[in-house]
Amino acid sequence: MILEDEKRLGTFLSLIYICILINQVNASIHEYRNEAFTHKSNAFFFHGGSEGLHASKVRDSALSAQEKPLKGKSFIRFETVTFIRPKESADKYNEMQPITGVVEAIILEVKDRERIGGSFLKSDKICCDSPLSKAGYCKTGEVIIQKNQESSKLPKRIQTYFQGKNEEAKMDAQSIEINSTGMYYLYFMFCDPLLQGTIVTGRTVWRNPDGYLPGKMAPLMTFFGFMSLAYLLLGLVWFLRFVRFWKDIIQLHYHITAVIALGMCEMAIWYFEYANFNSTGTRPMAITLWAVTFSSVKKTLSRLLLLVVSMGFGVVRPTLGGITSRVLLLGLVYFVATEALELVEHLGNINDFSGKAKLVLVLPVVFLDSWFILWIFSSLSKTLEKLQTRRNMAKLELYRKFTNTLAVSVLLSIAWIGFELYFNATDPLSELWQMAWIIPAFWILLAYVLLVVICILWAPSRNPTRYAYMEEAGDNFDEEGVALTSAVMKMSGDVSKLDWKERKGSATTDLAYGEDAEEDKRE
Repeated sequence: MILEDEKRLGTFLSLIYICILINQVNASIHEYRNEAFTHKSNAFFFHGGSEGLHASKVRDSALSAQEKPLKGKSFIRFETVTFIRPKESADKYNEMQPITGVVEAIILEVKDRERIGGSFLKSDKICCDSPLSKAGYCKTGEVIIQKNQESSKLPKRIQTYFQGKNEEAKMDAQSIEINSTGMYYLYFMFCDPLLQGTIVTGRTVWRNPDGYLPGKMAPLMTFFGFMSLAYLLLGLVWFLRFVRFWKDIIQLHYHITAVIALGMCEMAIWYFEYANFNSTGTRPMAITLWAVTFSSVKKTLSRLLLLVVSMGFGVVRPTLGGITSRVLLLGLVYFVATEALELVEHLGNINDFSGKAKLVLVLPVVFLDSWFILWIFSSLSKTLEKLQTRRNMAKLELYRKFTNTLAVSVLLSIAWIGFELYFNATDPLSELWQMAWIIPAFWILLAYVLLVVICILWAPSRNPTRYAYMEEAGDNFDEEGVALTSAVMKMSGDVSKLDWKERKGSATTDLAYGEDAEEDKRE
């Protein structure tokens, strides 16, 4: 049954890969593939893209002629943008007519959005009509634009004309330099109802002064660089400790080592992927796929590590026994869900994908994360109760610290989710784009902190018996436990009787945990 589920999940993941490969998009290049216009009020418009852009920097006179146009400049460049109208619309005009339709490209800062349309004239019109034209506010057949007094260049209008019976109209290849930091929007619009059915093809390239990374993604490159160093430092300390006490290593230490190694690889690959993106303006498919896959595998193994530690693996029980298949199945399903979400986010169109599509992919991940949390705390509760009954004080203290750390991390997660929802609800137009990077950065940092805590609590040492599983009956009495009960043993004067009671108590505990006892038999 599990093998069949794995095959189905593998097929589903393969289909996602194929869909992404078919619809790949390069970096800050906004692709338009026969996109249709949307009707609103008395206008038709298409959203050509939006990004946070920093103002251009001063040119360096020492640069070569080829480097000067790019270095330190922030711009939006139109490349091969073509508008195609229906043949029926083109046939309504005479071949000799010089202008038979116009499509406008409008670039604006999000703060100037109210300057598009007739809202400043107390009108719901977007396109200029005869009364407004006669009043001198605009020209008939054009989009109404109120100029920004602070910047006479914005909002900027670029017009492309259809001529005669031509079905196509190509925009001139040109670059619009950005001289003010802000969130910029690009709209293609037309007012002529006869152009209904027109589509747009081509692409636009958006660039910041320091590279092609979108403004809200640029800080993440630096963040991934710091996190790569953080994982490298943690890995070095863990490796030295690992080598020093290699004779006392338990199986759990190998699991922790694997998560640290994956974390180092994940952060390093993301850093180089972003650096390449920033310098070339394209995202090589292979590198991005590797980064996404490493990220999904690391997230999955991190959650599985928390789960198996909470179950007492290597401390209270030598193996997971009969529930191993359920743990692995949950991990596999989580990997597929996160991989699908990451693939669409990083290999899909650079514009945010629609809310419904995002919801379909986010909900399974949220549900599985919730399932992990419930199972982790349920397992921790059983493990703590078992250790308390067996009076394993050292192990009990260890798990109490681990439980407190997890509880704090869950509370922080809930608080951060609330902040994230508030952030997105109060910033629907991405006006706070310069702060957006901290949202994904928090989750990466929280996962790192949890891993550091696990490394500290379960660090290799000369005394692994303080947390390692012991098959002997003495496992019920570690050194601290004996020290705490020695006074009672002296007062009773009957050590054998006390030992018999303790063994009876241990047997009662095993009966209380029927699932654990059954799993131990299987093992």
